[in-house]
Amino acid sequence: MFAVVEIAGMQYKVSPEEKLFVQRLPNAKGESVKFDKVLLTSDGTKVKVGAPLLSKATVDATILDHVKDDKLIVFKKKKRKGYRVKRGHRQQLSQIQINSITM
Repeated sequence: MFAVVEIAGMQYKVSPEEKLFVQRLPNAKGESVKFDKVLLTSDGTKVKVGAPLLSKATVDATILDHVKDDKLIVFKKKKRKGYRVKRGHRQQLSQIQINSITM
């Protein structure tokens, strides 16, 4: 069983008991979250596709932790001009565990 769900503007293929990292969610650690923007569900035999969303399908998840991603270095340079800029960025992520998918 799996579903394709939209979380924070990005689409993820999820299945029950799966852990994944998504963009930072405003909920607190340990809270239960329900996602209702489900685009597709499948139970192995039947596939339901929304147009664009499925109305009764939901995905229940629990927030496990809030973490930062690895540092990304952005380095800009223009030759013979003396221009060098080094900046770093760490994306804020939430780790969630999918509890159940209802169709």
